[in-house]
Amino acid sequence: MPAKTQNNFIRRLINLRDSRNWSKTEVARKLGLSSMQRYANYEYGTNEPDLNMLKQIADLYDVTTDYLLGEDSASKWIAKKDTTDLKDFLAAHVDSMTYGGETLTEEERQQVRVAMAVIFWE
Repeated sequence: MPAKTQNNFIRRLINLRDSRNWSKTEVARKLGLSSMQRYANYEYGTNEPDLNMLKQIADLYDVTTDYLLGEDSASKWIAKKDTTDLKDFLAAHVDSMTYGGETLTEEERQQVRVAMAVIFWE
């Protein structure tokens, strides 16, 4: 792994673990590793996960492998699941969307969806 990619990977691993208040031991257990040290070595940069383990780590944190490797600049909380969830949320609450107490028209609701997509995902 190139140095820049490795630094991004290490930083993101630590941030993701810290954001969940998990210990290295907990993460190792969740990944089915026999020792905490194996996972800790990923964070220390002394070892790199193989492709299968990289996928398992991404699945555990609900992010993409591109995000872990620093190829995707989206914030850590923006994962594929989040975009789907927001879309579903907006669809499920379409009749209760208001602004200043006024119910939004269909055109205004569409503008909200477009604005959110532009702000967060483009």
